[in-house]
Amino acid sequence: MKQRTTLCAFACCLFAYSGVYAQKKRSNKQIEKLKTEVSTLVEENKKLSQVMVDKVFSFSELGFQEVESSKYLTGILAENGFEIENSISGIPTAWFATWSNGEGPTIALGSDVDCIPKASQYPGVAYHKPIVEGAPGHGEGHNSGIPMNIISAFAVKEIMERENIGGTLLVWPGIAEELLAAKAWYVRDGLFDDIDMCIFTHVSNNLSVSYGPTTGTGLISVEYAFDGEAAHSAGSPWRGKSALDAAELMNVAWNYKREHLHPLKRSHSIFTDSGDQPNVVPSKAAIWFYFRDIEYEGIMEMYDMANDMAKGAALMTGTTMKSKILGTAWPRHYNKIIAETMFSNIKEVGLPEWSEADQNLAKAVQTEVNSKKIEGLSVELAELGLPIVEPISGGSDDVGDVSWKVPTVTLRYPSNIPGLQGHHWSNSIAMATPIAHKGVIAGAKVEAMTIMDFLLKPELLKGAWDYFNNEQQKETKYQPMLSESDMPPIYLNKDKQDKFRSELEKFYYDETKYDTYLEQLGIEYPTLKD
Repeated sequence: MKQRTTLCAFACCLFAYSGVYAQKKRSNKQIEKLKTEVSTLVEENKKLSQVMVDKVFSFSELGFQEVESSKYLTGILAENGFEIENSISGIPTAWFATWSNGEGPTIALGSDVDCIPKASQYPGVAYHKPIVEGAPGHGEGHNSGIPMNIISAFAVKEIMERENIGGTLLVWPGIAEELLAAKAWYVRDGLFDDIDMCIFTHVSNNLSVSYGPTTGTGLISVEYAFDGEAAHSAGSPWRGKSALDAAELMNVAWNYKREHLHPLKRSHSIFTDSGDQPNVVPSKAAIWFYFRDIEYEGIMEMYDMANDMAKGAALMTGTTMKSKILGTAWPRHYNKIIAETMFSNIKEVGLPEWSEADQNLAKAVQTEVNSKKIEGLSVELAELGLPIVEPISGGSDDVGDVSWKVPTVTLRYPSNIPGLQGHHWSNSIAMATPIAHKGVIAGAKVEAMTIMDFLLKPELLKGAWDYFNNEQQKETKYQPMLSESDMPPIYLNKDKQDKFRSELEKFYYDETKYDTYLEQLGIEYPTLKD
């Protein structure tokens, strides 16, 4: 994106804030007809959608290791006329895919692609059955989002070419979302500077969208590494300086601090290095924290407190300390105009028609994980999500940084089962089954129809930017948590992925031989406990 000429960048920036493009004016009736057609084109491409969803599911790649997923998806985009820019922001598996039809808005379509450690699971099987024991799996459902964006982009592209509609479509992946370690780098590096709006997509169990501040938190992800001096643990322990003692003291200090944290704050940690063996005083140790809060100021306050504790732990043990930011995510704020437009299309599309087999699988999985409600898949649409009145803590997503750069919403689509705990093998069960396939098509229709609205109604984009500038940023201004010297931690997860890749390769989906991944795995759908 940064390679554009200064004149082009100036023009794009001007258009982004004015929302005015020279499109042929069409009547509402003509626009609705084109939206109906784009929905039909999505439906006609459901076979490609199913293949992509199943294929990415079978790769089972952790964050920063999405090698096969990225190669496969960019290959399909390139074959269909998209220009691919690889290794963006210094991340080997990150890319932007762009197709342009001349002057018009640049609309970005994003979703995540990474999976969850130890979540390997046979799809369509309503109890724990790993494909490869201990291996990663799509226990978040990120195998479905980019395929959905691709299907909607292809449908819109076909109409744009035929009807001579100006504009640019940009498909991009949220690499390593589970580590919150890519999107803030994209923003820092200016990759969203020339973009007019963003539709982000995320798997869910209903078809929904919201605007304003959302539930959940932002965060900063930091690793504290201590450096001491080794010694024989029994022979001369007094000559050692234990880095592990420093890491443990910091951990204890932070745990005492928890009593005095506001209930809306969250923090969690793991030791990433704790020494080599008991008879050697550990010369190196490290602890990795996530610090979450509903506001930027609260995140940075926790970060400052943790930095002081780390310094104190090093002082107490005679060790030295270095810290490294591994990821950041701003609290999210979604655009009202895009959300309201999208919600009208959600009501038009509606939820998929679930089969008896779909519902039987869902209820069996809910029973297996002791869900509070055993009601199967959603059959009633959620309402438009309104701005939260009372803040609610919870998870984070680094799309928050994007949402403070350009007008953004997240479209949630119904490809998973309600009532599951998340980041768990049970969330993998639906993700290469008819449940996921149907949900992706429903979401792609909504997305494609919404893109058509913003391509053909310039006043919508103007309104989206008016909300962004005059409402969203009235009291809050975006401040990056990253510095220019912070680099994405692309080494993370390599050892975990390398451990399992050769075994997982045996189960990669071969669409040339099998209609579905379920067929390849020999799974009767659904497979329930006796």
